[in-house]
Amino acid sequence: MRWLKVPSVSAATLRLYTTLHTWTGLCAGLALFVAFYAGAITVFQDDVAIWQNAANRGSQMETPADGQRLIEKVIAAHPDAKARLSLQLPEETGAHYVAWWFDTAKNDWQNATLAHLEGSAKPSSDLTIFINAIHYSLGIPVGGIYFMGVVSVLYGLALVSGLLIHLPRLAKDLLALRAGKNLKRLWQDAHNLIGVISLPFHMIFAITGATLCLYGTILMGFNALAYDGQLMGKMNNALDVVSGTPAAGKPAAMLPLPEILARTKAQQPDFDATALSLFNYGDANAEAAVHGNSERSLAPYGNIGVHLVDGRITNTQIAGDRDINHATMSGAYSMHFGTFGHYAVKWLYFVLGLMGAFLFYSGNLLWIESRRKHRAAEQGRAPYHMAQATVGVCLGTCMGISGAFVGAQLGAALGLDVPMFERLVCYTLFFVALGVSFWLPPIVAATRLLIATAVVTWCVPLANGVLTGDQMLLTPWRGQWQVFGVDAVATLLGAGFLYLAYLVKQRQRNGQPNSVWAMQAAPPRRAVAANTA
Repeated sequence: MRWLKVPSVSAATLRLYTTLHTWTGLCAGLALFVAFYAGAITVFQDDVAIWQNAANRGSQMETPADGQRLIEKVIAAHPDAKARLSLQLPEETGAHYVAWWFDTAKNDWQNATLAHLEGSAKPSSDLTIFINAIHYSLGIPVGGIYFMGVVSVLYGLALVSGLLIHLPRLAKDLLALRAGKNLKRLWQDAHNLIGVISLPFHMIFAITGATLCLYGTILMGFNALAYDGQLMGKMNNALDVVSGTPAAGKPAAMLPLPEILARTKAQQPDFDATALSLFNYGDANAEAAVHGNSERSLAPYGNIGVHLVDGRITNTQIAGDRDINHATMSGAYSMHFGTFGHYAVKWLYFVLGLMGAFLFYSGNLLWIESRRKHRAAEQGRAPYHMAQATVGVCLGTCMGISGAFVGAQLGAALGLDVPMFERLVCYTLFFVALGVSFWLPPIVAATRLLIATAVVTWCVPLANGVLTGDQMLLTPWRGQWQVFGVDAVATLLGAGFLYLAYLVKQRQRNGQPNSVWAMQAAPPRRAVAANTA
């Protein structure tokens, strides 16, 4: 790589970049591990939704005529729903149309299908919602999304500073993976290689993650500083595809759902509707916003406005025919979640998500190893506790998410509140793992938690096969490839965790004795206490 000319960097500047990279990485690393591991799974959220909803597997796909019947029945049973009624199409739910509306009496959102018209506050597929919440807010209900926005900013700083640190050695050491007795150098090489190769994607994740998480905060700032409190009204006009005209109070015949979908398809043949929002249904001013995706587009999400009386297209915000606001928002979302392609892109993002989780995990290990006392059995308190936290948070996350999958199937089989039960299982496993990591020496905790994580992860296909009858040996023959894919990935991940447990056990037996990963029975004492004694 002689063609790569890198400008020289002074030692003081390099130390500044190194300090910035180290502390931004440490401050954000554990949160980013959680976000990347959960985000890798969120890429396959449609497949996970089908895996969770066992009742929909093999069900006959409902038609637009069924969707029209659902609209009419929900409106008849819940007249307040005509103000705004949302409809998810079978492509999003697996087999059935699902209607959503806000019930003012219950002060909560309700959903219904043709089989269950009475309404329920429980979502039809909660597991994907829960895992995505872990991804963008760590599962913290209040303030979590803003916290992750700040973490994303730190993440961007760590990426830029890391690149500047290794830029002088980039041409020489980029593809170096120097295995040997010096494990720190091997971890450093792997950390650098993954970071540099996946840098473009990580920059995308950092920028779009910060934008999506801090979107509301940014708007509030602009609203106060530049728009004199008028931004929200302007935002609605800029981003909606419906006019928001109040109901006229005059009943009118509505365009049926099959015709609505046909007219939007005629507007752009590549546009596939996934959901609708109906406003003032049954009124002369009724409108619909049809949401969907456009094939062969980097920013596939789009919306089409339709007048429900005469069927005319009132607004179009789809690929190739939209303004910069819609294009930017759609592009940010699709590039962050990898929804601009089919399974090849999804698998790429899945691998990148796992590699990103490894990047932050290895960064913590490098910090711990850099502070190792080579000639003293007793190590510093900070590296020791960082090792405990790294083991507990990382393996607790992996085990907790696997437990949520098992809890989703088990809760449904036992007739429990599935969303509540899967959260209970997930958080219980996470905090148990965290407790174990601070109770046992880090190397022992890591080995046992890796074995436990492998077992819980293997319980994902086991629970699905036992509780639904859709075993891995049968689902491919039935054409249930999404179900098979989830079970197969869980099986492979379980094997991976068990292999890591073997490697950690080998480290315990044959590794350097003077390390936080050695068999220490208790955390090191404070230097002051030792001197006093």
